[in-house]
Amino acid sequence: MQTVRQDLDPRSRRGAIRGLFASAGLAAFGAASAEAQQRAGKDAPVAARDPLKITKLETFLVKPRWLFLKVHTNAGITGLGEPILEGRALTCKQAVEEIAPYLVGKDPRRVVHHWQAIYRHAFYRGGPILTSALSGIDQALWDIKGKALGVPVYELLGGPTRDRVRVYAHAGTPDAMRAALARGFTAFKTGPAKKRPARYVETPAAVKYAAEKFAELRATVGDECDIGVDFHGAISPATAKLLIKALEPYQPMFIEEPCQAQNHDVMAEIARGTHLPIATGERVFTKWGFLEVLQKQAARILQPDLSHAGGITEVRLIAGMAEAYYASIAPHNPLGPISLAAGVQLAASIPNFMCQEQVSLGDGYLKKPFTVRDGYLDLPAGPGLGIELDENALADKMHHDWKNPETYDADDGSVVDW
Repeated sequence: MQTVRQDLDPRSRRGAIRGLFASAGLAAFGAASAEAQQRAGKDAPVAARDPLKITKLETFLVKPRWLFLKVHTNAGITGLGEPILEGRALTCKQAVEEIAPYLVGKDPRRVVHHWQAIYRHAFYRGGPILTSALSGIDQALWDIKGKALGVPVYELLGGPTRDRVRVYAHAGTPDAMRAALARGFTAFKTGPAKKRPARYVETPAAVKYAAEKFAELRATVGDECDIGVDFHGAISPATAKLLIKALEPYQPMFIEEPCQAQNHDVMAEIARGTHLPIATGERVFTKWGFLEVLQKQAARILQPDLSHAGGITEVRLIAGMAEAYYASIAPHNPLGPISLAAGVQLAASIPNFMCQEQVSLGDGYLKKPFTVRDGYLDLPAGPGLGIELDENALADKMHHDWKNPETYDADDGSVVDW
């Protein structure tokens, strides 16, 4: 076993310890994968020693605002992914096409190796576009690997750690919450109610209005259900503090992005001023971005998006880092059913999962959509991501030109955060 020398200075010793943890994380991937391959044995659709090569990457725009990816192989196995950044579908599509020459002809089963090559061989690394393109590719490669071995992805990650996965619905009115309750949901997310864009420092009337409207939602679903509140990074720190104080009596499940997500110091200050859990992560990328959130204690609920933060490979490592800080994972996903399927596989394989966001269970997109029962989804039993696209149902959903909304203050015409 590797040891850490005691005569190193503290900074060197910390670096060596971090190196040990990083090595252990990669080793865990390898050990879990080897165990799953051994279990699959001769029943695997593609034997471990059989040649398997990527032949083509195919992307297609899907309504309402998504980008789907198919990675084709010489064995007829196809992997699915969502390499999308909202409002930048064509840019992400181009990014995938630029990565394709590296992948074509290579064995898709070397998932982590390909992640490292795609990320590190780009001299200008990371960022929302390149990491989103990489995320969708990573999802598709895990899908292929699971299908080749005949097992769900969570088996390759050492799982399952749970038998079902809790999900939440978006609902901003009492009627919408009652409808979601009837569909089987027990957790919800809304935004702070407002009659106009929030000002830097809000009036007592605006704060009171937001609290009263949330109280109505709480009364609608009762104290046995959970309701998160998403400030969407569109509230100033000063107003965020006022709103959080007014919402505290109703105990929201979390306060998401109480201020602009890039300023982790300010978010940490807000977190220290309330007993409500702070959540963030949809605009944070890779393990390096989330390390700062954890070190500064800016949030206790991390919301990495599996289509933005680095895919299954990277979010599994982020979850491990979060566990060391006693933080939980609630994957962000206002996207399509492929992204949801990747999140479910991740949720099934980590110990510190909390709740999965969704806006589509796959009706009209998947041959077998997900079904909510008592607030949960059952774990998929099929190989890979456990889903199949319904090509016939998708025929009338091809192409879109969705753009991010442009919002302006009605009083003075200034730009407003969306």
